[in-house]
Amino acid sequence: MAAAPFSSWFNIGNYKYMLYGPVVANAIWEWREGNSNSWSLHLIILFALRALTYQLWYSFSNMLFLTRRRRVVKQGVDFHQIDKEWHWDDFLILQALLASMLVRLAPPMAELPLLQLKGCAAALLLHVVFSEPVFYLANRCASRGRPSSSPAAVPTPMSAGAGTPLQQLMVSAVMGVPLAVAFAVGWGSSGLAYGHVLVFDFLRCMGYSNVEVLPAALFEALPPMRFLIYSPTYLSLHHTEKNCNFCLFMPLFDALGKTLHPKSWDLQKEISSGDDRIPDFVFLAHVVDIVSSIHAPFMFRSLSSKPFAANLLLVVVMWPIALLWMLLMWAFSKTFLLSFYYLRGRLHQTWVVPRYGFQYFLPFARKGINDQIELAILRADKLGVKVLSLAALNKNESLNGGGTLFVNKHPNLRVRVVHGNTLTAAVILNEIPRDAKEVFLTGATSKLGRAIALYLCRKNIRVLMLTLSTERFQKIQKEAPAECQHHLVQVTKYQAAQNCKTWIVGKWLTPREQSCAPPGTHFHQFVVPPTIGFRKDCTYGKLAAMRFPKDVQGLGYCEYTVERGVVHACHAGGVVHLLEGWRHHEVGAIDVERIDVVWEAAMKHGLAPV
Repeated sequence: MAAAPFSSWFNIGNYKYMLYGPVVANAIWEWREGNSNSWSLHLIILFALRALTYQLWYSFSNMLFLTRRRRVVKQGVDFHQIDKEWHWDDFLILQALLASMLVRLAPPMAELPLLQLKGCAAALLLHVVFSEPVFYLANRCASRGRPSSSPAAVPTPMSAGAGTPLQQLMVSAVMGVPLAVAFAVGWGSSGLAYGHVLVFDFLRCMGYSNVEVLPAALFEALPPMRFLIYSPTYLSLHHTEKNCNFCLFMPLFDALGKTLHPKSWDLQKEISSGDDRIPDFVFLAHVVDIVSSIHAPFMFRSLSSKPFAANLLLVVVMWPIALLWMLLMWAFSKTFLLSFYYLRGRLHQTWVVPRYGFQYFLPFARKGINDQIELAILRADKLGVKVLSLAALNKNESLNGGGTLFVNKHPNLRVRVVHGNTLTAAVILNEIPRDAKEVFLTGATSKLGRAIALYLCRKNIRVLMLTLSTERFQKIQKEAPAECQHHLVQVTKYQAAQNCKTWIVGKWLTPREQSCAPPGTHFHQFVVPPTIGFRKDCTYGKLAAMRFPKDVQGLGYCEYTVERGVVHACHAGGVVHLLEGWRHHEVGAIDVERIDVVWEAAMKHGLAPV
């Protein structure tokens, strides 16, 4: 993680929040003494409101389905930047501790009026005549002769808080002096204390949001506004160009100091008009369960930038928010853009179907889900997307025949529809030990199960195929070469694999079913959601996945439970399809002959097994 005030000074990580303990303790003590309107309590509330302001702006700026056309810097935020800004909220604690010492000189909160207009006017005047010029001069001196040492390649609201301790002390001074003076002359109020700080934070977040929220028509209709309020585009030029745009919020001082970038407003007009770059590749994902929806990139990046893992605190505290989000998704019922990254200079996007895992198993929901997937495919085709890859449940055989439904219904599609299962099968098959003589396969008659069985039997490996349907087993067996058919064996009970240590799991296993495996068994998996490991004497593989090459850019989101820089194999399969320029659809049954072809193509392009 990157250096930040408290974590770098004391190396205490998240224990930094304990530094706020005395303020909390004082608030509790004053509450018990009958003072329920103490400064300490209001500092705690203000701390929470300020953190919420930054979080809401962050969520908005990363709602790509709303903001993608007006992004100033088109690149995505990567893991390096996220780690560098991990302790972005240190400055909130720093300022809260400074305020807790200064409020001892202020009148008790209970004696203050709700609002005094003359106090607000005085603070505003002091901001203009003191804070703005002081910040401008200090920033200009610090950035002389070079672009700003911006903490971020891509501005985010969290970037505003990721500066050095000295920078944050300067910001604290320019924010706090107008407020302190207003209180010192007796014009303070509780409304001023909250309003001044929150408006200051709001404007900083707006500038760092990387989304052009101010319409160009505003500045054209009211030209003086160009000198009174900055824009995200205006701030971005400060971080990319030399000796320009040093102001805090008011470009007036850049104009007076002759440091106003000449393209500031032309560029602002261009970006605010909207620019939607067409992706080459789309991965059509879905939400697995209610809690995992909190893992979306526009929620909490401390969660989305790490592999998803449910815990008691997340379930208890965040479940109501996740439920509300689910209801909103159902209400809008429209596929939306979740995240994006660049690979080999090509734009790759993840779209999400607003449906949850359990819905895919409700018979009455199937038509609605297929309609959503079809609309996404047609939209991608209209935009000019080259390849669209379907996530796990979006290509369910019983739902749409692994994508066959859409290709048959729309034979003139330009976009190539890919289920990616060929590479998924290749990943699983390359995990199996080279010396394996026998495997136990559940989900044996599924698309993946069939391909795995047919591939292994050609390698003279005995495959115990768990299925109750003799007809489906025999159909698969007949597809194998005559000399290999005897390697495929139908079994109907888990006990048949009590001596087999290689299990390939395509169907969720209960603890009782897992107990049939001998000690030392490894469970390879292609079941969604993955089987929970109950056996301590066995090992459990994760879902088939592949690691992207190092030249991927803007990737700052972990795909469900897989680690950073890794995507599920069906996602990677679509990427390989694009990079190879293949013009066929990959839908329906897996072509066993292409498993090695797809695997070798993935290796050629720098993808690697996990």
